[in-house]
Amino acid sequence: MQEIGDTSHNSVAWLRNLIEKFAVDWRQSHETPDYWRSPLVGVASAEDPLLGELKRVVDPKHAMPDEILQGARSIIVFFLPFQRWLAEENDEHGTFAAQSWAHAYITTNQLIGAINEHLQDRLRDQGQQAAVTPATHNFDQQKLVSLWSHKHLAYVAGLGTFGHNHLLITASGCCGRLGSLVTTMPIEATPRPASEWCLHKAGRRCLACVSKCRYGALYKTRYNRQACYRQCLKNDAHYSQLPLVDVCGKCACQVPCSHQIPQVPGQ
Repeated sequence: MQEIGDTSHNSVAWLRNLIEKFAVDWRQSHETPDYWRSPLVGVASAEDPLLGELKRVVDPKHAMPDEILQGARSIIVFFLPFQRWLAEENDEHGTFAAQSWAHAYITTNQLIGAINEHLQDRLRDQGQQAAVTPATHNFDQQKLVSLWSHKHLAYVAGLGTFGHNHLLITASGCCGRLGSLVTTMPIEATPRPASEWCLHKAGRRCLACVSKCRYGALYKTRYNRQACYRQCLKNDAHYSQLPLVDVCGKCACQVPCSHQIPQVPGQ
C-alpha cells in the first residue's frame, strides 16, 4: 500500500495530486460552480482475478483491460464527490432532479473527460500509454448495463462497496461521479475494504435510499433498472433545453451514505 506522502510517478498519491490540482484549475478557467470536494483515487491491477467476474456479474460482453489497451498493467479509477449543497438541492426539489444536479452532471462529465486527457499526457511524459472510455453512455441500450462499468471497476480498485441503491459508497459517500482509464504503467493496487459500508448490507437498520425513490425502481428486495431509467429520461425531457441529462440521484441524496461511510449507531 502506498504511503500518503509517496509522490513518485507511479503512486496513488501522485495521481491524486495531479487530479486535484487539475480539477481546481479547470473549474477556475471554466468559471463553473464549485460542485466538487477533493477527489479519491484507486488503482487495480489489470491482472486482478476479480475482473474476470465482471463478465458474470455485469455482462458477458464487459471489456477487459487488454481489450481497451494492449499491454495494460493498471486501471486507474477516480471519484469526484459532490458538495453537500448539491445533494440538498436535489433532495428538496420534488419530483424532478434539481437543475443544479442536471448542470453538475453535464459539467462533471466534461471534467472527467478533461482529467482523462490530462492523465494521458502526464503518463505519456513518463513513457507510458493510457486509454479511456466515456464517463457515461457506454452501456447496452436494451439491458441497461455498462460494458465498461466504472462502478464495478471502482470496487475492484478498492474505492468502496456497493450500497443497496446500487451505487458505490466511497470514503466520501455515493454522491458524485466516477471516471477511469487503463494504462501500461505498473502501479501498486489499493486494497479493498474489509467490510460492507452499506448499513443494510452490514445487517443494520437503514434502507433510507428506498424511501427516497418514489418511481417504482428501488425496493427492499429488488431493483427495477427499467423503471429507474424511465425516470432518468423523464428528467431529461423536463430539462429539454439542456444536453442529455438522463439523471435522477434521489436515492443518493440526504441518506447516511451520501457524503461519507455511514456511521454505525452507537459507535
